[in-house]
Amino acid sequence: MLRIGLIGEYNPAITAHRAINAALPMVADGLGLEVDARWLPTDLVEDSQMARLDGIWCVPGSPYRSLGGALQAIRFAREHGVPFLGTCGGFQHALLEYARNVLGWVDAEHAETSPAAANPIIAPLSCPLVEVRASIRLAEGSAMALAYGSTLIEEGFHCRYGPVERLKAALENTPLRACGFDDEGAIRAVELQGHPFFVACLFQPERAALDGRTPPLVSAWLQACGVQADVR
Repeated sequence: MLRIGLIGEYNPAITAHRAINAALPMVADGLGLEVDARWLPTDLVEDSQMARLDGIWCVPGSPYRSLGGALQAIRFAREHGVPFLGTCGGFQHALLEYARNVLGWVDAEHAETSPAAANPIIAPLSCPLVEVRASIRLAEGSAMALAYGSTLIEEGFHCRYGPVERLKAALENTPLRACGFDDEGAIRAVELQGHPFFVACLFQPERAALDGRTPPLVSAWLQACGVQADVR
């Protein structure tokens, strides 16, 4: 039985949350896996709790009840090799965690929760991506491209914030590689080299489940969770 933690405050009014509850059993059945997935509010995150998980998914729905709790869960997954998936808000906070704890930008902030911050690395998008579908170009050979079986995909978005342009240059030559881009070259997905599975994207691949389709990225992540569980 795989133990999965869904980091965020469940809200049935959020489409992505309903999609996640549909996607996980769909993917698990397709892979022949048993999954115990539990929603874990960010203000209740503890390392001892994270250590019992086989996979961590930081879900859409920010601002979270506890910014610190969300970053703590992401950091645990990154540092302890727990397969991680971050979608939408999870992508934004994965970048924030990395900026603070790896790049050394201790004053890095998310403009949604700190609009007056001196160093907002997640800022309002010039063109909000709310209930739209858009194409994403994936890096050849990336985990995401392998999951989708293509380097050009189309996915749904529901977001108003994204990474600032200077973060793209800062990530060059670091283990956290940009692997997904929009038509203008802005970062839409990242993955961590040398980690069993650490992938985050601004779009919401889980939404496919609401149309009865298996989300390839969720499937790749859950497969990685199963592999790591066997290793552990």
